[in-house]
Amino acid sequence: MSGALAVTAAGLTFQNPVVLASGTAGYGVELDQVMDLDALGGLVTKAVSPLPRNGNAAPRVADFAGGMINAIGLANPGLDEVRRTALPWLASHVKRARVLVNVVGDTVEDYAAVVAGLDAHDGHAGYELNVSCPNVKHGGLEFGADPEALAALVRGVRALTQRPLFVKLSPALPAIADTACLAMDAGADGLTLVNTLPGLVIDVEARRPMIGFGTGGVSGNALLPIGVRATWLVHRALPSAPIIGLGGVATATDALQYILAGAHLVGVGTAAMRDPRAPQRIIRDLEHWLSAHGVRDISSLRGQVEWPS
Repeated sequence: MSGALAVTAAGLTFQNPVVLASGTAGYGVELDQVMDLDALGGLVTKAVSPLPRNGNAAPRVADFAGGMINAIGLANPGLDEVRRTALPWLASHVKRARVLVNVVGDTVEDYAAVVAGLDAHDGHAGYELNVSCPNVKHGGLEFGADPEALAALVRGVRALTQRPLFVKLSPALPAIADTACLAMDAGADGLTLVNTLPGLVIDVEARRPMIGFGTGGVSGNALLPIGVRATWLVHRALPSAPIIGLGGVATATDALQYILAGAHLVGVGTAAMRDPRAPQRIIRDLEHWLSAHGVRDISSLRGQVEWPS
């Protein structure tokens, strides 16, 4: 693999900018037989909460013309099981790809408990905080939509770890650049842009929602221009902030859009679920594109979109 693809973000060196998105990569072991994890830049694990979560009723996932809608409900085995089985497996099997653990919770204290419970263990390089979760202590408002709660959450976790923290933001935020600035000021090292977009897909024959929970998160190609715009907005406000651009990436061209908009790294989610070969194909095609265009360092493209005058 060419050194032209290497990227440094939040103090970590990634051998290429392609990372598997949370919720689609499991804890690594689920994909061990279908792709070479160490060919990737990194992976973000499935969510981890203090206690196990069963998740939402089935069906949890449905396709539609523009992508996919899902309502998994952050199902996961909980902190103790991840610490007992997932982290040791990652530590022994994933050597070159960087691993970030996705953290969720119902309260600020939940996030702190997960990070405190994992931080002394090997197998991961940092954390991604999913702040699209509802804060049950404050009426269910998402942490990312509540400036005080978001700042308290990031500050609380920051005090517990020296590992990098990426904060994952929703595209539904009315001023995503302002929220990104707040997260960085509170101690985040980077940002993931964006989470899924709330949506509803209806089965017209059954006259019911396509998924058991009713509404869900929209991902796939419909999310691409939304994620690219959010990345561009945040990069304009925070030019040096490390960004994982995420949403709708299925090709090298999609990945390059995020990088030109300001992303350091690019997440692949729905496309990898549909075709586990997609991430490595994107890496290969990025390498070919750089060679064909005489680009020696992919980081030189970051934020270089030429805006119309």
